[in-house]
Amino acid sequence: MSDAAAALTEPAPAGPTALAGRVAAVAAEHAARHDQEASFPVEALAELRATGLLGLLVPAGHGGLGGDVTDLLDAAIRIGRADMSVAMIFAMHCQQVAAVVGHAGPQLRAELLPEIAAGRVYLASVTTEAGKGGHLRTAQAGLEVSDGDLVVDRFAPIVTGGAHADGFLVTMLRPGAGSPNQVSLVYAHRDQLTVTASGDWQPMGMRASHSAPLRLEGRLPGHQVVGEHGGFGRIAAEVFGPLAHLGWSASWLGTASGALSGVLTLLRSKDGRQRFNLDSELLLSRLGSARQRVDAVHALLRQTAQRVAEADDLSRPRNQLLLNTLKITAAEQCHAVVEDLIDAVGLQHGYLKDSPTGLERALRDLRSAALNYSNDRLRLADGRLALLDPEVRLA
Repeated sequence: MSDAAAALTEPAPAGPTALAGRVAAVAAEHAARHDQEASFPVEALAELRATGLLGLLVPAGHGGLGGDVTDLLDAAIRIGRADMSVAMIFAMHCQQVAAVVGHAGPQLRAELLPEIAAGRVYLASVTTEAGKGGHLRTAQAGLEVSDGDLVVDRFAPIVTGGAHADGFLVTMLRPGAGSPNQVSLVYAHRDQLTVTASGDWQPMGMRASHSAPLRLEGRLPGHQVVGEHGGFGRIAAEVFGPLAHLGWSASWLGTASGALSGVLTLLRSKDGRQRFNLDSELLLSRLGSARQRVDAVHALLRQTAQRVAEADDLSRPRNQLLLNTLKITAAEQCHAVVEDLIDAVGLQHGYLKDSPTGLERALRDLRSAALNYSNDRLRLADGRLALLDPEVRLA
């Protein structure tokens, strides 16, 4: 057989959504146990490594899949249908990878990106600090310089998946900083640090995200600064903020749409047709409301992703307003979808933990969405931003 003929018989490489389906299947198999135990989804992480999805945003030249934001959103939605914690873990890792791709220096990119692409490095984000929460653009702990190395001593009250991360992107005050806004972003491999867990993780929902407190201490080579010292504000505006709101919203949308699919499957089953009156106007109204919410969030997600891809300056008020609107709307509407569905199917299938619809876990998980960088804080920011755009430019 010729090489050309052999190539025609070989299966085409699976795309990101198909790979995400493999991760989702593994996540779904173990989701109930990890939710009950508040334990990290190690099986799903292993599948993320095996499929190459940890390298989704790594350029092909560094061995990655060379995907874009649309691929990230499609994958997060697919995984979110099975387990919102896993989808959020994946989306936040991709946010970190995008920062390295876009802002790291040549040496760090050459060292780190092939390792991510090979599935050997799962990245966790260390941006929270006691007293400031997840506010991105300020820091309290300061970097020190010793013999050209960067000395890290950093405590964070919330580090999603930190106990299982292979590396961390850490925000700290630049050496000699004169204000809390002079923030640097540094990469630290786990082998370069002493990582100490502090406290437990027993939340209402998102239990498998295992976002427990950590202290990181160690020395890093000077080239492991991502971007310029003190220049994290630019990375926050171009990468961290946009991809957080896009990735989170896609994860929430996946969970909401998966919940709706589960309820519709139940209602259309033989048992469901006997148990429920499918001509009930109240039932149909609630289903219609849930679908409306899902479609509205989906449309806003795609519009915002297109704006992020095309905008020449994401810091402009109308762009920031759209990103914040996406986050607020997705957080509220995806949670409301599940509330609609619980009302629609009642106590047994909507409220009990052992219901095959999974609505009880979805409701607990999605309740975190409005708190994950508080909607109240974003509304306050939006009020200030609105004053800067009196023409209300929508294009």
